[in-house]
Amino acid sequence: MPGKPTENPAEKHRRLILAAVRAVPRGQVAGYGEIARRAGLPGRARLVARILSEGDEPGLPWHRVLRSDGRVAFPPGSEGFDEQVQRLRAEGVRVEGGRVRGQSAAATLDEMLWAPPPR
Repeated sequence: MPGKPTENPAEKHRRLILAAVRAVPRGQVAGYGEIARRAGLPGRARLVARILSEGDEPGLPWHRVLRSDGRVAFPPGSEGFDEQVQRLRAEGVRVEGGRVRGQSAAATLDEMLWAPPPR
């Protein structure tokens, strides 16, 4: 009895990353590393960036994914930069100087365990 065709690892990683990007709610952002962690691929932030750079997934909210420091990854003044900032602002996200303000990526487990207590 033939079974379901097996998914190769690259296809699986792509599927998991795209699902994690789609799960970022409107008006919120996540870093490339956070997307990788949510996809079950910790340490694969560059893979997230590569998959998003392909730009072949209609309706994908790619604009909600930023660098870990909250900055837009495109060079300032580029078409991609301007489009990402415009899309984020349309969702009510505060962007100043190419950096999202008032939001941060979710903490890693290490940050939660080892960070100094809040004051």
